[in-house]
Amino acid sequence: MATKDSFSLDELENGGRGDLADFDPSGPATRDLEAVYDIPVQISAVLGKATMQVSQLLKLGRGAVVELDRKVGEAIDIYVNNRLVARGEVVVVEDRLGVTMTEIIKSDRS
Repeated sequence: MATKDSFSLDELENGGRGDLADFDPSGPATRDLEAVYDIPVQISAVLGKATMQVSQLLKLGRGAVVELDRKVGEAIDIYVNNRLVARGEVVVVEDRLGVTMTEIIKSDRS
């Protein structure tokens, strides 16, 4: 039986992986997780990547444009502790950039 590697937040909200309306934030499962709530994690949102030689890198100056491997409007990757966990879109919140998650990536833990 094949499993899906990812699913959308809409599928979660519509019961595709369990109904979030049934989640009890004061339930026993939440109390068991309280010990890990204060552990810091590193979150990275990767807009795209580029490869270049050191000589090209040294020639870059103010105003230089580095072409990334993503197209405008394409989903960005969201990493937690260097592990891909989601994809999303860039949003503007007041005067800051943010990321909204549009797809959660299921990881296979071996």
